[in-house]
Parts: sequence; C-alpha cells; structure tokens
Amino acid sequence: MQKKISILGSTGSIGIQALEVVRNLKKNNYNIEIKGLAAGKNIDLLEKQVLEFKPEAVSVMDEELADILNKRLKSTGTDVFYGIEGLIKVATLENTDLVLNSVVGVVGLLPTLEAIRKGKNIALANKETLVAAGKIVMEEAQKHNVSIIPVDSEHSAIFQCLVGNDKKSISKLLLTASGGPFRGKKTEQLEMVKPEDALKHPNWKMGNKITIDSATLMNKGLEVIEARWLFDVSPEKIEVLIHPQSIIHSMVEYVDGSIIAQLGMPDMRIPIQYAITYPNRQYSRFNKMDFKIHRELTFEEPDYVNFPCLRIAFEALKESGTMPTVMNAANEVAVNLFLNNKIRFTQIPVIISNVMDKHIVNNNPTIDDIIEVDEWARIEAMKVYNNIADTVSKNSVVIL
Repeated sequence: MQKKISILGSTGSIGIQALEVVRNLKKNNYNIEIKGLAAGKNIDLLEKQVLEFKPEAVSVMDEELADILNKRLKSTGTDVFYGIEGLIKVATLENTDLVLNSVVGVVGLLPTLEAIRKGKNIALANKETLVAAGKIVMEEAQKHNVSIIPVDSEHSAIFQCLVGNDKKSISKLLLTASGGPFRGKKTEQLEMVKPEDALKHPNWKMGNKITIDSATLMNKGLEVIEARWLFDVSPEKIEVLIHPQSIIHSMVEYVDGSIIAQLGMPDMRIPIQYAITYPNRQYSRFNKMDFKIHRELTFEEPDYVNFPCLRIAFEALKESGTMPTVMNAANEVAVNLFLNNKIRFTQIPVIISNVMDKHIVNNNPTIDDIIEVDEWARIEAMKVYNNIADTVSKNSVVIL
C-alpha cells in the first residue's frame, strides 16, 4: 500500500527534516508519495523540493511569489496556489492519506480543520492549532473518525507510552523540557539577552519562533495545553520536569505507580518518521542511543519565577475558553517583536500578561469566535508594545 502525504511548512525546520525522512524511507523501499507541499516565502527551496518530489500542488503565502513560482514550474505540471486558501487546498488534496502540518503559528488552524473534515489523518507539529482551538479540533477529529498523530517529541513520546494502555489508568503526564539556553539564569541576567543568544538552543535544531519559545519556556506551556486536548486529561494531571539532556522525551505515570518513558536521541526525524509510518515502525539510519556515552539523566523543577511564561500558560489553561487563544496570539506578536529587536526578552511575558488581563473569556467559542479573538489579541499586543515604546521614549531609556 502506498502512503500519500502533504506537508504544510515544507521549507521550515520540521518540513525539511520530514522530506529527509521520506528520502530515507524510499531507500528502504517504503512506498510513499508526496502529494502536496506548502511554504511561506522560500520559493527557491520550494522549487527544488518540487523538482525532486513532483507534488500535485504547492502553495506559498504571497500572490506575487506564487506568480514567480508558477512561471518557474510551468513545465512540471504542478499547480501553484497561495494564501490561506492555498494552504487549505494543499491540505485537502484528493487521495491524500496524511497531512503533516508543520507551519508556525495559528495560521495552521484552518487548514487542519478543513483536512479533518475531508477525512485526512493529521501528523501535527503545529501546536498552536490545539492551543487556540483544541476542543473544537478534537471534536471534529472524533466526528470524522480522523487520527491526530503528534509530531512534537514530547507528545510523540506520550502517544507511544500510551500504546496498549487504558487512558483511564493515567495518573500523570510528565512533560520533559531541556530548560533552554538560559536554564539557571535570573531575571536580571535575562534583561540584556539578544535574539542571537536566545536562538542558541543547547540540544535541538528548530525554527526561530519555537526556539525563542523554548528559551522563555512558553514552548513547554503551549505543549501543556496541547497535551490536555490530545490526550483528554485534566490540567491537574500534567506536570513539567526540566531534563537538560533531552534523552527522555516524556513519560506517563499510571495509577499503579508504574512509569513508562520514551527515550532516544534529540533528533526530530525520529518522531516525524513514527508519525508518517504509524502504526508501524520502519528502520532508520538516524543516530541511536548509547547508554555507555549518555550515562547521566537529571531532572529539576521548572523555574516559574524567572521564566513566567510557563506559569502564564497554566493560568490560561485554567481559564480555558478563549484565553489560550489570546495567550498564543499575544505570544506570537511578542516573540516577533523580540526577534526584531523591538523589546527585551523579559518583556515578552509582560506583553502577554497585559493582553490576557484585558480579555473577557468566552467559554464556548465557535471557530469564528476563535479567529476574531486571535485578531483582537494581536491588536492589543501591539497597543501594549506602543505603550512600552512611548514610556521608554519619554524617559529616554533604551530598551536594548
């Protein structure tokens, strides 16, 4: 049987590694076909991917870039689309078995929903989809008998630890976190952190946004919310542990006291391959774990004081409804501001908290409500930033 997949975010870190997985699977005679690819603005890389994998359709976010790409690909027979409609087109291509969603941000929400409604199984690396609209997405997946297979290493680990076990027997989900590049530092040490410092993750190679989220611990907060919906557990049953070695990717504790952990090298290609080949496993040439080398596995409590984003995420989950949507949108704005040297690293949680404080929660939102609240939060986040900038200007204080 041939597996046919579409990849959203094919020129990003996860997308590039996913295509490497596909190459390796083909070398091992695994029957796989790329039906569609979607990217942002990197049309040069996307063009190379099209020439290699010959997808039926591709999409980019910009109409002008789509026109350029269309001319370049004229002889290939590949259809070129753009914008959110293009993402949805690639996500819902006929005969696609699996959609790997690895785009960054809430832009991945609508394509995921439309793919689910078309009966496509989802390999989910876009955590914002469940953070913003977890209840809606999981209800749609159940309604259309669709599997959502997590790609994030932590959620893939839990997914694997649950195989063969009754979810009713779960006592606790233990999400591990590396602690990021600033583990152990205090707030005063983080004041002058530059984007290039925050982008130096000790263990993982990831895109810019997720790397900054890892540095603030917001990434782990997003994963807590995602885990709540993926595995249908109450927030009280989710715990975060700092595990600097990133060897144990997460664990499940059961009511009898047994703990099952999933271990492996910090290599995203491993959970990507598992999501693609699920429910089977295939041979890979990726690095294997050697316990003679990796002898020490340590754990710490998260630092909620100096890294408040994790606490903020737990608070958003407790509020539930539209609050996680607001938190996620404000975080996306704040991270972008930091990456562009507009705010300090320590002002990321300040902006998020300010926007959340202004929000009145809708406990039963529709998808239209989610989209509206997301837009509101982005506008409010920019207002908070402008207030910060005005204050700095009046007091003649330099932010960075």
